Amino acid sequence: MLNRRQINQLVRERNKGVSITMCAIKAGVCRNTAKKYLRQADPSKQKQANHSWRTRADPLAEIWEEAQRMLQKAPELEAKTLFEHLHAKLGNAVETSALRTFQRRVKQWRLKNGSEKEVFFTQKAKPGEVLAVDWTDMRSLKIRICGQPLAHLMFHAVLPYSNWECVSRAQSESLLSLRGGLNAAFARLGRVTREVLIDNSSTATHRLSVEGKQRGFNEEFLSVCKHFRITPRTTNVSSPHENGSCESLNGHFKRRMEQHLLLRGGRDFSSEEEYDRFCMEVVDKANALRGKRIVEELSTMREHLAPELPDYTETTVRVNANSTIRVCKMAYSVPSKLIGIQLKARIYETRIVLLDGREPLCELPRRPGDRGAVIDFRHVISWLVRKPGAFTAYRWRESMFPSQVFRAAYDHLCAKHDSHAADVHYLDILHLAGLDGVGMIGNILDQLLGQPDPLVSLDEIKKLIETYRDIAGESRTQPPLPVCLADYDSLIAERNETTKKEDINAR
Repeated sequence: MLNRRQINQLVRERNKGVSITMCAIKAGVCRNTAKKYLRQADPSKQKQANHSWRTRADPLAEIWEEAQRMLQKAPELEAKTLFEHLHAKLGNAVETSALRTFQRRVKQWRLKNGSEKEVFFTQKAKPGEVLAVDWTDMRSLKIRICGQPLAHLMFHAVLPYSNWECVSRAQSESLLSLRGGLNAAFARLGRVTREVLIDNSSTATHRLSVEGKQRGFNEEFLSVCKHFRITPRTTNVSSPHENGSCESLNGHFKRRMEQHLLLRGGRDFSSEEEYDRFCMEVVDKANALRGKRIVEELSTMREHLAPELPDYTETTVRVNANSTIRVCKMAYSVPSKLIGIQLKARIYETRIVLLDGREPLCELPRRPGDRGAVIDFRHVISWLVRKPGAFTAYRWRESMFPSQVFRAAYDHLCAKHDSHAADVHYLDILHLAGLDGVGMIGNILDQLLGQPDPLVSLDEIKKLIETYRDIAGESRTQPPLPVCLADYDSLIAERNETTKKEDINAR
């Protein structure tokens, strides 16, 4: 059979009055084939003779009947797996080169005898009807803040009719990130949709229904919907396609982010705020192309009059004797002077603020999850120095190593001293790090451990600290170097003279 290019070439040359032989040569076909096509009323309609006989022996004759029986029992069997099974069972009854033929035969069998597949019904979005929300993982973009990787999610809100979107950074699929995301989306719109569509995650449907067949909305999520006066709606379990408008735009958003990061020339940002502004700029550029439909949506939406929803929750905590509190099943260390005190914990998405009444006392970084501990060695080191015997079996002992170099220093001390003496020396060094900074002490430890015969001790570290301070003091007291601009003038004059000579020689 000829392709479209060959047929067009034949017709074009024949219309010029060229002989059939020359038409065939220019089209790259034989003369008889060219003659057959040119005799047809419409050469573009290729006719292929139908025949009911086989042109070669069936290579699957020995295995096809058994293959059909097995497909009837287990239609989900893959063609390659079934072929390998039958080949191993029947030995040389079929050649391995017949795999592709077997796959085509199985495909034809499924088209005739296979089970029905699920049908997805395309929905027609109504303007201003629903705000679809979802979270998407952004780790694939490899964003860094001051050189450190930023593992985060992005809360994504979408209007399905216009594809208008709004994003806000989140640590987890939590109710707090939902609050912040809805606040941002409705504030930017200045309007509120009638419904909000969310997937069947624990954020909205953590509580099981009475019948146990369906997950019901939890009270916290319902309170958020009540605040904005919107109707909650969720997808069915394991049916993310029901929120397809948002799921699809998740991929489009990350693709746009990837392209703008390439245009920016780097993925490292000086702060999280700079990264947030970059994300909103990318989204604003996409929304600018959807202006006409956004106007249609806004005209049908209710005005946003509700006050901004607080982006935190509050609970009461008591500081235990081990100088920790428990927030959302996670342990957090606090200054030891707060032991025994009952405080109010204001829980944000990324931080926890402890208050005594209305007075904030301290702020802690919040970590997502429902197990583990966030321990700051500065909160307990002063008491560990007094009780060094508690260090060996301390429950959160690994948190007492701020970096790998501290761990290496401790291992070195264990090799030089007995376990108790090593603990005492290390805790003294860690206490000094709490006073003078982890970065400085870490650099000094790295320098000491890099020597041929390392000597790690508190006295050596203090000597190096004094040396660094003396050098820093001398650099601050040293008068500035005098600058003579006449030297630069002479250099410029010499360069001009050299240029003139080169021009003369060139002429």
